[in-house]
Order: sequence, then structure tokens, then C-alpha cells
Amino acid sequence: MRALRTLGAALTLCAAAWLTAAAPAAADGTDGTDGKSGAEAPTEAGTGFRTATEIKPGQQATAAASTGDYLYWVFPAAAGQVPEVEAELKLPDASSRHGSATWQLDVYDGLRRHQPCASGTPARRASQQDETVTVSCTLRQVRSWSERWANDPLQGAYYVRLTVVDLPAQDLGLPIDAEVEASVRDGGGAHADGGDVTPLNPVLRAGTAPGTDSEPPDDDTASDSTDDKGGQVPHAVAEPEDGWGSGWWSDRWVWTVIGAALAALAGVGGYTLTRGPRSPGRPPTGPGSDI
Repeated sequence: MRALRTLGAALTLCAAAWLTAAAPAAADGTDGTDGKSGAEAPTEAGTGFRTATEIKPGQQATAAASTGDYLYWVFPAAAGQVPEVEAELKLPDASSRHGSATWQLDVYDGLRRHQPCASGTPARRASQQDETVTVSCTLRQVRSWSERWANDPLQGAYYVRLTVVDLPAQDLGLPIDAEVEASVRDGGGAHADGGDVTPLNPVLRAGTAPGTDSEPPDDDTASDSTDDKGGQVPHAVAEPEDGWGSGWWSDRWVWTVIGAALAALAGVGGYTLTRGPRSPGRPPTGPGSDI
């Protein structure tokens, strides 16, 4: 019975430690948003990387455009987070269309490297009768460091491009309405890569260098930062409130707690086996037991 009580106490301590460690990861909400911004969602999209409209994680951006346009948005993602993007398009009336069309969602990092989707449906073909079409993409977990030759997603800005890639020529220019939402969820392990790189957060205007006296563009989507010489440098996205490190939480906590639980179980089991059975009323045996 003593062994069972010891085992139960060890499991209780491990469970309490795991719940305490996991609490910060669950505090951000199920959709990975902070719910603090309350800012009005954008109602337009950019037409290129340089003019991409900034959206905050959790915001649902909208845009009215024409079929054939390239629509661009940009959002920040920190190390340890898993970015998810979903877009819904309201198509023109079926009577005005001349056939099916394929819509495609692409995601690029701050270096404009195309990032493959780990899950989701980034391309979908809509028939002439469809009223809406939905495309989505979930990226791999963002890392804080990577090899130069790798295409791993790194912390910084992420560009979303939405367009049609195959349709009848007669349908070009028909009006469409797009709704895009980018979210990030904390996957842990923000500090598990053993390194840290500068966030891939491009400067909005070409030729703007740290320390210059040029004024930043009057653009609400620009996020200004100050360098060591006092110059204003407008970047593609603003730094997240919790920074690019995505907090102190790491999935190493989970593996540490699991390892501690297994070690406790092994210790209790080994003690029980080596102690052996012992009758409650049996007197001790051995040298000096007759005294």
C-alpha cells in the first residue's frame, strides 16, 4: 500500500507540473489570437509585395476586386508559432461566367521565398455554378534559426497572395469579394533551435537605409522603427506585442515532465521489486534478531 501511495503522489506531482507548464500555451485562445487589438480590419488588398496590406493575426480582412487581380496581404509570425491562412471568395453570378476557374492561395516569407503548405487546400477549382470557393494553407512551425541552404519558415513577415490561375478569358474583370483571415497558434519550442536570426521584415521603400533623413511614407500599414542613429525605417509589419520570440514557452517542458514521470514510475517499480514481499506480522530475521 505504501508503494501505491508513493506512486499516486508521484503521478499527481507530475500532472500538476505539466498543467502549470502548459497553461501559458493555452492562454492565447484556441485560434492563436491575442484578442487585444480591437483594430478595424482592412477593407482593401495590395497589388504586389511592396503594397501588401498589413493584417493582424485574427483579423478578417476583406477586399472588393476583379477576377484576374493579384491580391496581397502581409502579417507577422514569431518563432514557435504555426501560421494558418484561410480565404473565401464570393464569385460572380453563374449567368455571367463562362466556365470553371481555379483559385490559388500562396504564402511567402520576408525573403519572398514560397513556403509550402503542411496542410490545407491552397488551390481549388470552382465550377460555373459555385457561389463561393474557400482555399486554405497551414505552414510549418516558424523557427528562430535555420541553415542558409534551408527553406525553413523563419520569424518575420509573411505575404499572402490570392489570385485565379485558370479561367475562361471572357471572365476576366468580373467583380469578386474576398475575405482573408490569418491566424497563428503557439506550437511551443520557440527557443529550441539553438540560435536566433533577425526577423525577415522587409523595408517598405527601396533605398531607405538606417540613419537616413528621409521621411517614412504616410501609410497606416507601415510600422516604423528607429535605428541607432535616429532614422525612421518603415517595415512591412509591426513587431508582435510579445516580441518575435513568442514568449518563454517551449515544448521541451512537456518532454521534461514526461521524462520525470517515467523516471518516478521506474523508481517506484524498482523499489517494489527489490524490496520483495513481507508479511505484516513476521518478525525480522538476521543477525541479532534473537536479542
